Amino acid sequence: MGRRACKISYEGTNYAGYQVQPQKRTIQAALEQALTEVHKGMHIPVVASGRTDAGVHAYGQVIHFDTPLALPDEKWPYALNPKLPADIQVEEVKTVPDTFHARYDTVAKEYRYMVMCGARPNIFRRHQAVHIRERLDVPAMQTAARHLLGTHDFSSFCAANTNISHKVRTITHACVQPQGDELVFIARGDGFLYNMVRIIVGTLLEVGVGKRHADDLKQIIVAEDREQAGKTAPAHGLYLWQVDYEESLFTFDRREGC
Repeated sequence: MGRRACKISYEGTNYAGYQVQPQKRTIQAALEQALTEVHKGMHIPVVASGRTDAGVHAYGQVIHFDTPLALPDEKWPYALNPKLPADIQVEEVKTVPDTFHARYDTVAKEYRYMVMCGARPNIFRRHQAVHIRERLDVPAMQTAARHLLGTHDFSSFCAANTNISHKVRTITHACVQPQGDELVFIARGDGFLYNMVRIIVGTLLEVGVGKRHADDLKQIIVAEDREQAGKTAPAHGLYLWQVDYEESLFTFDRREGC
């Protein structure tokens, strides 16, 4: 057996999330089915860097799996992609040590959230970005985002039904970047709580439409209270953009931006 790390992209629109669920279409199930076909009926389980919810997309999800096949790394995308749905794609595969773990070896992640701005939505982006009709105060949102930087207890930005007790995370980059007719929120850090990015974006959008002041973010963080933050932004604007490890695994890197 040898271990492979695999970078994958997917559009999450038609899936109930990443993780296998009974009677539901999931990313993990599609990947394991493709691997089973390549392995002539042998079930090959996969382990991901983390789960994504229904409707959430990925440009840089990372999984690992063990295989008895001696297929060269560069051949794996050609073996798997024809067996995958059109909305899931293997980008790159690399042989890694048997000790590598896609989830536990993660040192940082980057998420991005796409917002369409303007009176009319772009119907061709309706599943990939959230439409906001109101005029947004982008400089105020950018100021608010800077308050997220550093190490904080992010309880205010964690889904209330989360059971984990340790909610301290470090955010190394947080910005709001205009990109044509869209805004892109970029967050990089050592880890993220459940729904954390979507709650942050929902709060920043309230700053953008004038319901909150940029400096309110400081008080929201200190409060450590989910009720103090904004609404959870919809899932379909969110992308798992990049997953980092101690050593760079892949040549394909999407970390351009702020």
